[in-house]
Amino acid sequence: MSVCTSAYCRTVAFIAMGAVSLQAAARNSELVQVANGVSLRVIVGGKDNADKTLIFIPGWSASADVWQKQLDDFARKYRVLSFDPRSQGDSTKTKTGNTPEVRAQDLHVLLQRRTVQRPVLIGWSQGVQDVAAYVERYGTSDIAGIVLVDAAVSDGADGILARSQEAAEQFHMFSIYEAHQREYLHGMWQAITSQPQAPELIGRLVATGTKTPSSVGVAMLVADLFTVNRTPALAKIKCPTLIIASAKSAELERQQAMTSQIANARFEKIDQAAHAVFLDQPDRFDELLSKFLDSLPPT
Repeated sequence: MSVCTSAYCRTVAFIAMGAVSLQAAARNSELVQVANGVSLRVIVGGKDNADKTLIFIPGWSASADVWQKQLDDFARKYRVLSFDPRSQGDSTKTKTGNTPEVRAQDLHVLLQRRTVQRPVLIGWSQGVQDVAAYVERYGTSDIAGIVLVDAAVSDGADGILARSQEAAEQFHMFSIYEAHQREYLHGMWQAITSQPQAPELIGRLVATGTKTPSSVGVAMLVADLFTVNRTPALAKIKCPTLIIASAKSAELERQQAMTSQIANARFEKIDQAAHAVFLDQPDRFDELLSKFLDSLPPT
């Protein structure tokens, strides 16, 4: 009998062994109201008496479940929390407020409702914009640490002039997404992971993405990438910060440059990983995050 050691087989094994965990997470999830008529699906786990609370913020069209392995791994030592941002996953779908600035306000209310003090904010992709918007409005005096995962903080409309070809390609993709949402999302998840992923996992990620109306999804991306210049928030970050990037990232240089704009930041890149670095190289990602958390003073 042969033994399978490929990344694909490990992913299949993870899904098989983690099925109970995923179901438990779904049973333990709750809806938390963060605005009039707006509730977020929230997953909370780990140790209530832990000295740190980790907030995992998903990217565009994703839900809290994209972080499932990290939630399971870090719940052994810390209190962990993730959520479906508004208009994503099983949270309330809204026609307005689908911007990093409003999502930052949602996060602030959520932290208050869950009595979370001095958390570590971990944002991936769109979540990086949400963290930047949070810092711009609320500062970092009550934040223990920040982790920005594979995205440069947007420079807004200025970026259209600076990277016109990239912007044109992005706008072209909007029309494909609106016309063929499911196919677009399937191709996207295939593109942002470089290691083989189980078809069941990709299927769940795509199904989650289709819960966001396509017109809302486009509005989100425009707000994320092309509206507000959030780079001034970098100078306002006064807490320890870790930037984790894919070595293949098209924004690698911009992410490295952010390190010099943040007072206490360090930069790490992960090889053999695409945009979803924590899916491609979960062990390496967890290692970098663990070392960062160990370096933080107790809260």
